[in-house]
Amino acid sequence: MRNPIQAMIEKQVASFQQDLAEAMEELQGAEITGSAGGGVVKVRMTGDGKVLDTEIAPEVVDAEDIELLQDLVCAAFRDALGKAAELKREKIMSATPLGAMGVDLPDIF
Repeated sequence: MRNPIQAMIEKQVASFQQDLAEAMEELQGAEITGSAGGGVVKVRMTGDGKVLDTEIAPEVVDAEDIELLQDLVCAAFRDALGKAAELKREKIMSATPLGAMGVDLPDIF
C-alpha cells in the first residue's frame, strides 16, 4: 500500500517539474535587448542567453577609436545578460515554491 503523503509529495514534485519546464520554454522564446551608448550598440538575445544579433550604429564605427566600440559592445552584452538573468530568476521563482517560501536564488541564474 502506498503512503498517501508520499503520493501527495510526488504529485507536487511532478507539478513543479512541469511548471519549471514551461518556464524554461518561455525563456527560450523570450527576446531581450541590451544596449550601450544610448542605444548606439544593441545586443538581442533569448531569455536563456542565446545571442540572436548585434546592431551597431554607423556613427560609432571609427578606425581611430576602436576601443570605444569594443567597450560599447561589451557593455551591451553585459546589459543583455543581466536582463536575461533577471528574467530567468523571475520565471524560476514563479514556477517553484521558492518565492512563496522567501528563498532568493543566487546570481548564477
